[in-house]
Amino acid sequence: MKITVNLDVTPQEARAFFGMPDMEPMNKMIMSEMEKRAKDSMDTLADPERLVAAWINMGGKGVEGLQALMGAAMGAAGTKKK
Repeated sequence: MKITVNLDVTPQEARAFFGMPDMEPMNKMIMSEMEKRAKDSMDTLADPERLVAAWINMGGKGVEGLQALMGAAMGAAGTKKK
């Protein structure tokens, strides 16, 4: 015997029914903070000189990241698709 039950509920209603927490307020807070940080860093991203300076200020990891990025770009440019 096979029984099928179809429920017409919103995702919020389903989460409440199963006792899952409402993450919407936290999600909104995180997204607004990410948006704020992205807007704050737009000037840095638009200016390559400031971008490289920011990477260098992070210490060795920034320089290593830049080298890895350049190496990956060079490697991808050197490989031929067959």
